[in-house]
Formats: sequence, C-alpha cells, structure tokens
Amino acid sequence: MSDSVSLGGCQCGSIRYEISGEPLDLYICHCRECRKQSASAFGISFIVPYAALRLTQGAPKFWSRPTDTGNTLDCAFCPDCGSRLWHQRRGSTDTVSVKGGSLDEPVDLRQAVHIWTSRMLPGVIVPQGAAQFPGEPEN
Repeated sequence: MSDSVSLGGCQCGSIRYEISGEPLDLYICHCRECRKQSASAFGISFIVPYAALRLTQGAPKFWSRPTDTGNTLDCAFCPDCGSRLWHQRRGSTDTVSVKGGSLDEPVDLRQAVHIWTSRMLPGVIVPQGAAQFPGEPEN
C-alpha cells in the first residue's frame, strides 16, 4: 500500500477519519439514492480497503437501506450534523465506499467511472471517453 494518507470528516468536525493508501476505485453514481444522500446530481464513492479506513475522532451512527442489487447498505453519518461519511455492504469487510465530499482534499474526477447512467439527470454530461455503466458494474 502507498504511503499516502487522505483525511476527512463530517461538516461540523465532530467526526474525523484517515485513509491509508490510494483508492481502489472511484465512482460517480447517478442512482436516485446517491442523489438523495448527496443532495446533488450524483454521489462520489471513493472505494478503499476496509482496513485502510481509521476513525480518529467521534463515533458515527448508522442507517441501513436495501440496494437495487439485493444487498443491504450500512450508511455511516454524523449524529450531530447529519453528514454522510461512508457506506459498506452489510457482511463485507473487503471494501468501504467513502463519500467523496467528506474528504478534506478535492477528489480528481477525471478517471472516475460513471455508474447508473440510466438514471442520470437530464443535462448531466459524462466526459467523453469516461467509463460508464447503465447500472451496477459487475466485479
């Protein structure tokens, strides 16, 4: 794993975390759920190994929801300000999807993979040459 460390946290500063190493994947998700959780046109998922994420301050609460692929997603958020921080598939300790907006440094989206483009809002433009999938990509 790389020597790089990414820092992040919630909007009010109650929860802080660090991530060791580089992301495994970077997704821009256009599904309805990601639009709702981000209150924007899409969600940014910074995929890292579960073991690379370390909570350094505070304690998130979790909310769970079913996914379109039949899994359950456990969603970490700050109990004080409500900021969504990361998601993880229930029962999986392989990876965690850190919400890109919770990182301290901006995420470079030029190499991001666009998923659920079948649900993309009208007027959103996927950059030419960007990898994209109409639904969930198969791993």
